[in-house]
Amino acid sequence: MATRLAHLVVDARQPPVLAAFWSGLLGWEVVPEDEADVEGAVTVRAPKADGCGLSLVFVPAPGPKTAKNRVHLDLASASPERQRSIVDDALARGATTADIGQTAVPWVVLADPEGNEFCVLEPREEYAGTGALAAVVVDVREPAVLGEFWSSVSGWDVVRRHSQFVSLREPGRRGPWLELLRNEDAEHTGSRWRLAVSAEPGESPGAGVTDPEGNEIPVVAPV
Repeated sequence: MATRLAHLVVDARQPPVLAAFWSGLLGWEVVPEDEADVEGAVTVRAPKADGCGLSLVFVPAPGPKTAKNRVHLDLASASPERQRSIVDDALARGATTADIGQTAVPWVVLADPEGNEFCVLEPREEYAGTGALAAVVVDVREPAVLGEFWSSVSGWDVVRRHSQFVSLREPGRRGPWLELLRNEDAEHTGSRWRLAVSAEPGESPGAGVTDPEGNEIPVVAPV
């Protein structure tokens, strides 16, 4: 079984357009086309200064988004003014406000140009050193079970346990957190954003791996 969290695979009707949105918003770089593993895919990678080993890989997919995503991104901010600036920047780049039943909360929920939800967080101490991306958030039915699974698969450490969530971090405590959030309706959420893992030496990349809740995990070539 693969043992490294590699990147997020994102289904997109227009990969170059969505990649441009996210690279601009996060301040990440678009990888040259000749490095893509999938024809038509576009990869967006964090700068080394962010210490983030993850990347976003936008792959061509027909049809629009039809359900709330199981996986979404939380963006970090260092002050209320910075939070507002990130929101304004996202809206200027084509994002829209989104209502997922969040009521009165200190974070702002938006959707990217293809309707994928993401949050711009208020300042939080635990996310102070993550760079632009605070966390990758995954809706799950059983956080404790999925926490142990993803820790074993990714090599990341479980750093917080709660009845409603489990948090993981890369061993060097660099880059974003992986937050597994309890959602009883997780099985009904969409799968246009998927966590991918690197293949072990001698293991062939491909699909066919699933987590304990039956969600597909792409296995990609070592990065």
